[in-house]
Amino acid sequence: MEEAPHESCCYSDGASKLNDAAVSDLLEFLRIDVELEPACADREDTSCSKNVTRKQRNWERRLEVKRRKRKEEKQRKKLNRLNKDVNELQLSKRVMKAITKERLEEARAAGLRLCVDLSMTDRLTDKEISRLAGQIRRLYGSNKKSVQPFHIFLTEFKEDSLLYKECVRMNDGFLNYLIDVTEESWFHLFPSEDVIYLTPDASEALEYVEEDKVYILGGLVDETIQKKISFTRAKEFGIRMARLPIDEYMVKKPNPKNFHSKILAINQVFEILLTFRDTKDWTKALVAGIPPGKGYMLASAASTDVINSQEEL
Repeated sequence: MEEAPHESCCYSDGASKLNDAAVSDLLEFLRIDVELEPACADREDTSCSKNVTRKQRNWERRLEVKRRKRKEEKQRKKLNRLNKDVNELQLSKRVMKAITKERLEEARAAGLRLCVDLSMTDRLTDKEISRLAGQIRRLYGSNKKSVQPFHIFLTEFKEDSLLYKECVRMNDGFLNYLIDVTEESWFHLFPSEDVIYLTPDASEALEYVEEDKVYILGGLVDETIQKKISFTRAKEFGIRMARLPIDEYMVKKPNPKNFHSKILAINQVFEILLTFRDTKDWTKALVAGIPPGKGYMLASAASTDVINSQEEL
């Protein structure tokens, strides 16, 4: 019975030693964890920072790629629009050129005929011949733009003449003009009963532009000081003559130099004929072709000015 307490004491001491050792190990373990925790946190922060930086850079690269792609797409669309506009413009020019050519060819086949009589160029100075070449260019340009072009003739037009050389020099594509050029006289080309020679010196005013007639314009410039040249030529052949109805629709406009002239360039006369043919209105036609510098104004406009002046009084 006396041995039992001794055994219990030994057990108690051993358990105590074991508990102390366990506590010591636990404290050591906890100490190590505490010491290691800050280092681990630093590594995690560093790793996190690197990840954020990497993601930021990746995001920036993707954003830059998207921006560049958007810019390239805009440039591509703009280039496509420009190419489309250029193609449409070129197509439009080709179409319009084809339409113009077709109209001029139809006019040459069955259009209203207009002839420029170039038999009197020997009366012109070199300067006047150059101006005449320019007027022929403008006349043809107006005819090209017209919905109902005329069939144009240039008669007694010699290839060895100064006028021919000036036309080739001054007019681009002159040799390809869709007109009839001949060295023959209009008198031999057309029946005399079909011809109306337009001259400012005629007594008869032109009332209509008739489709079956041939209208002759004298190849003179408005600076020519010799009077009644075209009138005399038409009279020699016994050809019907007519003048534009300037006196019937217009009046002299007051001006400091008291200058008034009914002599017009051939392209101006032609513009009047074109406009009248389209509108059947002489007032519109005369305003379209007669420059203000000629000293004339519409009679209707003059009447309006008089009424306004009276009302002011």
